[in-house]
Amino acid sequence: MPQRRLVTSRSQEPRQRFAEELRRLRAQRGDTLRQLGDRLGWDYSLFGKMEKGETLGGPEVVQALDQYFGTPGMMLALWELASGDRTQFRERYRQYMALEAEATSLWHFAVSVLPGLLQTPGYAREVLAAGGLKGEALDQQVEARMGRRELLAGEDPPQFRTILSEAVLRTPLRGPTQWRQQLEYLLEAGEQGEVTVQVAPFCAGLHGLTNADVMFLRLPEGRTVAYAENGYRGELIEETTPVERLQRAYDSVRDLALTPAESRKFILRILEEVPCDPST
Repeated sequence: MPQRRLVTSRSQEPRQRFAEELRRLRAQRGDTLRQLGDRLGWDYSLFGKMEKGETLGGPEVVQALDQYFGTPGMMLALWELASGDRTQFRERYRQYMALEAEATSLWHFAVSVLPGLLQTPGYAREVLAAGGLKGEALDQQVEARMGRRELLAGEDPPQFRTILSEAVLRTPLRGPTQWRQQLEYLLEAGEQGEVTVQVAPFCAGLHGLTNADVMFLRLPEGRTVAYAENGYRGELIEETTPVERLQRAYDSVRDLALTPAESRKFILRILEEVPCDPST
């Protein structure tokens, strides 16, 4: 029996198909590239490059597109096929990002790295490069991470609290200028009404969150979920008992942490210790 031919005008090459679907969805919505960029919080030129097949964008960008166009998971699946990397954006992290977008408040603990929501481009680039990314993939991930900061810059942002282990602030970037910019941005973010920054100093000793970053998401229906991440894997936790256990550990760390005012002074002292960049 002869093989059945696929009757469709759409490309079967993954990268072209991804670009075609993005053009089709935008046209169907009646948006210009600039309007799409304004509504999603990314530079409109990124979407132009994506529609031309010049770049695929990062997973956070594609997740935002799925939410905006009402195509849950479709664009992300095409993106995974086009990028050839099905491990980069695992199912549970997809779920986490969808929940993060609708959360009314977020509580975070950082054991070694600043949360993505408070990273500068220079910090994000060095952290992602240390994880092995380079070239176009690195550029895409940095741009996507910067786009995520829009979550705290909207008209009705969720409340966000982060408790930073002192180790986070004692691990500088290689470039003093970039590190100074990151610390200044952290101080600036802490002055926003919906953002609270605290530091858990070394003298606080061991505690229940010593080995992992944790983010708690308070959802509109009143339930709380958690996302715990170490250097090798992340896990979305939705069951009530383990979430409550992690919350108790978080509460104990918050009791040990410096107050927001004390934390600000602590960060200012570290900023004063940053050497001047000899190249400037």
